[in-house]
Amino acid sequence: MSGGKVEVVRAGALTTIQDLGRFGHASLGVPRSGALDQPAHRLANRLVGNPADAATLETTLTGVAVRTTQAAIVAVTGAPAPVRVNGRPAAWAGAVHLPAGAVLEVGTVTSGLRSYVAISGGVAVPPVLGSRSTDLLSGLGPAPLRGGETLPLGEIVGSPLHADTVVWQGPPQELVLPVLLGARDDWFTTTAVNTLATARFRVSPSSNRIALRMDGPTLERAVHLEMPSEGMVVGAVQVPPDGKPVLFLADCPTTGGYPVIGVVPENRLPAAAQAVPGLQVRFVPARRRDVLQRAVN
Repeated sequence: MSGGKVEVVRAGALTTIQDLGRFGHASLGVPRSGALDQPAHRLANRLVGNPADAATLETTLTGVAVRTTQAAIVAVTGAPAPVRVNGRPAAWAGAVHLPAGAVLEVGTVTSGLRSYVAISGGVAVPPVLGSRSTDLLSGLGPAPLRGGETLPLGEIVGSPLHADTVVWQGPPQELVLPVLLGARDDWFTTTAVNTLATARFRVSPSSNRIALRMDGPTLERAVHLEMPSEGMVVGAVQVPPDGKPVLFLADCPTTGGYPVIGVVPENRLPAAAQAVPGLQVRFVPARRRDVLQRAVN
């Protein structure tokens, strides 16, 4: 059964189309992209009966409003926000019936930053290099949503999940991120590594899907040489010349010319996707040999 179309009534501050990401093209300089809060994306799809790789709408702060041309099942997860259908309150993190022509309104988040809207059938814009994700760095994939545009929906292949209880960990008052030191932690002074471990940073307003930028103390370099560009990974904590760490997220470049003091494990990045400007951030560094030793013991 075809999913019809969805009209964007209100685009919100920044709403993009995201799926699980664009894998296997780093050698071409193409970022991975994909939903920043993958658990929220996957949950939204499960609730409406979509496969995990179906494309959802990732909203930023102020939500979105859409109208479908035929009846659909929708779900809103991620950052909690008021949900309404034709002005009437509807469930957050639950499967909601959306009649044909009705407007689904996702309001401003009450905590966190990004919400995810799944629609039965998924948003079926043409894939680019195997993904429907919007990539803000390279410009690949569909552009951020604009009011008045119409998007195709895919074929409905599954049934919605009726869950009595949905467990979702809300955005913390402090973002605590483990970081595995390396590959270039030896380019920094011992004081810099201690600062990373003990200081309190705050999320900068200049953060985006590419990187979570930090305000706070600077990390002092021990090596003051120019470094040739090398491969970059999602979760890398890079330190540019101003000394303030930058945590790379899904739209990050595939190479970089500044030293990486450590890498945050990927399974801890969904919390970073919900980090609002001003949120306090604390890093917990560990060395690879210590992690391996704990695993052995």
